[in-house]
Amino acid sequence: MLSDSSILITGGTGSFGHAFVPTVLERYNPRKVIIFSRDEMKQWEMAKRFEGDSRVRFFIGDVRDRERLYRAFDGVDYVVHAAATKIVPTAEYNPFECVKTNVNGAMNVIDAAIDKKVKRVVALSTDKASSPINLYGASKLASDKLFVAGNAYAGEHNTRFSVVRYGNVMGSRGSVIPFFLSIADKGVLPITDERMTRFMISLEDGVRLVFHAFQDMVGGEIYVKKIPSMKVTDIARVIAPKAKFKIIGIRPGEKVHEQMIGLEDAQHTFEYKEHFKILPAIHNWAVDPYRIKDGVKVAEDFVYSSDNNTDWMTDAALEEWIAANRGKIGAI
Repeated sequence: MLSDSSILITGGTGSFGHAFVPTVLERYNPRKVIIFSRDEMKQWEMAKRFEGDSRVRFFIGDVRDRERLYRAFDGVDYVVHAAATKIVPTAEYNPFECVKTNVNGAMNVIDAAIDKKVKRVVALSTDKASSPINLYGASKLASDKLFVAGNAYAGEHNTRFSVVRYGNVMGSRGSVIPFFLSIADKGVLPITDERMTRFMISLEDGVRLVFHAFQDMVGGEIYVKKIPSMKVTDIARVIAPKAKFKIIGIRPGEKVHEQMIGLEDAQHTFEYKEHFKILPAIHNWAVDPYRIKDGVKVAEDFVYSSDNNTDWMTDAALEEWIAANRGKIGAI
């Protein structure tokens, strides 16, 4: 599907883009991959990685800028929407800016994709969009709803939209693993809450979920990857076994446990071997056999959160992952 196609990724200089671009180039040999983002320095740094590869193009722009998106989407077949204001405290203290990017930007992407006849769009979401308690999560829930409804909004156009949802990416810049590694020699690690658990997903798993969404989607699905959980105290203990913990309290808008599928979504959620799929409640899409395929309906009281997960990452597995990825942890 993606072979010999034109692919654009918004927010493409972020962690996801750095994993997605080389993988899609190797696996599918697309005609063109366009990195759309607003940070010229990040583009300049990323361009050095792909120097000499004529398939990789860079396009300065902001998803808030509707006209710029229309120009960028011209001739594009597939879009991955990764651009977002993501840091929870930043969104709490800059709410207007968060909404402009995460909500207005989503609307612009949808309009541009339909009008420029993009075939399929996959939008990246977050665990925080499930039963949100902070503005970032609320804005991404609104974004998810917009992309789901975009399939009806497209009318007779063939553009289709779906969403992939996962938690914090292991080793990405600003996440807990590089943070603990950076202060491991201090002897004391700050812990917000001893009960805290987190889902553990690699960038590679996130990229594979997007590829699956492109292949599987009919339109309106939210794909949720099955991934292991881990207690934050266990992560800290693996990284700095001799360090003491200092409980500092939960930050504004932070959850004790991550949730990716809430109780209210259970009636529209189906289970597959490696993922779940939340189908839209609108237009009877949740009972559409073309969307359900071979999925099995989850129990009515089903909730997928990091504390009730049946799959837990072991200390040894985390140690192995850190050893294999140490050179790039926190770099992107």
